[in-house]
Amino acid sequence: MKATVVWQPSEEGLGFEGEMDNGNKLSLDGNGNGLSPMESVLISVGACSSVDVVEIMRKSRQDMHGCYCELDAERAETAPRKFTKIHAHFVVQGNEINEKHLARAVQLSTEKYCSVMLMLTGNVDITTSFAIENS
Repeated sequence: MKATVVWQPSEEGLGFEGEMDNGNKLSLDGNGNGLSPMESVLISVGACSSVDVVEIMRKSRQDMHGCYCELDAERAETAPRKFTKIHAHFVVQGNEINEKHLARAVQLSTEKYCSVMLMLTGNVDITTSFAIENS
């Protein structure tokens, strides 16, 4: 996997465009005019783990119609302003969702499969919770 990040000169001066070797692109901004690098990391935590939860729940033959992850993060007060805590709350929507299956899916993602979460483990206090919304 390879990527290139290119500065996008502007009056504010902190816009960047990242491009993966497969052509996928992401714009980031250090001035608050777009998604910041730290915001993209937080979103990546939720997306990566949600992929796992959805795949595991599908394999468990759960009648899911939706899944979302609400993230709440705290950062250090001084530089480097790294994450100190992240809480990921998963909400699965569906019919007769088995709570034990969902608990196991979240646990497996957090402890075994989510590469973004696992990369932060040991440096960030990561907690999770979940809820089921019957539809």
